[in-house]
Amino acid sequence: MNYRHAFHAGNFADCMKHALLVWLQAAMQKKPGAVFFLDTHAGIGHYDLSGAQAQRTGEWHNGIARLSDPPMELDDYLRRVRDLGLYPGSPELLRAGLRAQDRMACCELHPDDHATLRRFFARDKQVAVHQRDAYEALRALLPPASEKRALVLIDPPFEAPDEFAKLAEGLRLGHARMPTGVFVAWYPIKHRAPPRGLHQAMKDSGIRDIVTAELWLREPLDAARLNGCGLLVINPPFGFETEAESILAALLSRLGTRELGEGWAVERLVHE
Repeated sequence: MNYRHAFHAGNFADCMKHALLVWLQAAMQKKPGAVFFLDTHAGIGHYDLSGAQAQRTGEWHNGIARLSDPPMELDDYLRRVRDLGLYPGSPELLRAGLRAQDRMACCELHPDDHATLRRFFARDKQVAVHQRDAYEALRALLPPASEKRALVLIDPPFEAPDEFAKLAEGLRLGHARMPTGVFVAWYPIKHRAPPRGLHQAMKDSGIRDIVTAELWLREPLDAARLNGCGLLVINPPFGFETEAESILAALLSRLGTRELGEGWAVERLVHE
């Protein structure tokens, strides 16, 4: 309940997450049928990088600010960011890509952030805003009432010591509720043990078709520092692995710190 994303908006982790998310949304919309999008940790929707919170940390200077002359692999993502203004959160990025037949639900538990998000989407008939626990929302909102396809973004703050375990359980729950859904889970990489534990838990879950995409700016050895981040994707759309490799390489070419151990990887954890 203490986490406020405004301190971190536009940092390298946001750039990585959102560049891949924009591609995933477009890939799911290649078919004409409606798609339901669920953002379980939505935040406030849009962030002012000139505001006190963003200026206090300055994390965006080593993120979105370094993508002014981007490789072509980042064009779709950065075009949407430019159109919306610095810096759109995942709810606004997804909303900008909705077609007339699509629908989105956003969940935010923090009372102040929920109120801000509700005002942001006021009178938007395609977006529902809920103040509810993210993992309870997976049970309540899946499967969607009318859509046959869904993309679920789970982006926890990772303040709780058991968040990796909760994430794995949430993914198992969501998949049980909608086995055909595309589930996208963001996780931090400070040191290797927690992500490896998540990967093993998903391998042991019995769920098929799981891919991870990771970007790290330095060797992940310091447990007190955000050294990298990853996305775990269940049921990724066709072509995701190839496109993720190109996007991650493009991001590292601009955001890399030249510190020892920086890199990226796309790994298939579980085959189809």
